[in-house]
Amino acid sequence: MSNERETQANILVCDDDKEIAEAISIYLQAENYTVTTVQNGQEAVDMVLSKKKNFDLIIMDVMMPVLDGIRTTKKLREYGVKTPIIFLSAKIDTNDKILGLNIGGDDYIEKPFNALELIARVKTVLRRDQGNKKNPLEIDPAFYDKKTNSIIIGDLKIETETRTVSLSGKELTFTPIEYDILLLLSKNPGKVFSIDKIYELVWHATPHGAENIVAVHIRHIREKIEKDPSTPKYLKVVWGSGYKIEKIQNK
Repeated sequence: MSNERETQANILVCDDDKEIAEAISIYLQAENYTVTTVQNGQEAVDMVLSKKKNFDLIIMDVMMPVLDGIRTTKKLREYGVKTPIIFLSAKIDTNDKILGLNIGGDDYIEKPFNALELIARVKTVLRRDQGNKKNPLEIDPAFYDKKTNSIIIGDLKIETETRTVSLSGKELTFTPIEYDILLLLSKNPGKVFSIDKIYELVWHATPHGAENIVAVHIRHIREKIEKDPSTPKYLKVVWGSGYKIEKIQNK
């Protein structure tokens, strides 16, 4: 049975195939979600930016006319939209998944999909998004500024209330997943988190094929916060163990 958070979730379904969009709507509405459908990426952008509704999740077909799912997601992220996005695609290989994750997607489902799998993925993403906003782990007080509700590590600043990240005063753009991984690691500088533990705590799900998924997001985070990602200052790998944020005192 759906909990209160899931029951109240507003979901935008973007797919040019009316039959598929209708089927997804039926599945989601049976779980008491509120569903809005659009038929191409431009309609999705217009709908989200109009702010007529606050969407908790977007289900996005990859291959669409006018504006495909990849370009739509890039545009939404460029506008600062942080709503989780699940891609739908009839063609999926490792490169497709990596591309989708790199440009801001949260999950990838292959067509034709099973209704139960779709619902499970939707619930997982919604739980992850809500769960991480509840700040489940304590923050190392040595790196926390109570006045600004910020974690400060060297020149890296993470504002927990606004979910924004800046480096040397310059604000950076992060997808929801990237932010949640960085927040998890930054709450405990010096602590090593295994790939499976990162997946469990960020996705709130049992890790299946977590290594590639987590690695893609880690690489993307490094590209944003490191001057030289090949010799990282902040986000480091501990071979055979996992990843950590280095302990760097505030200047």
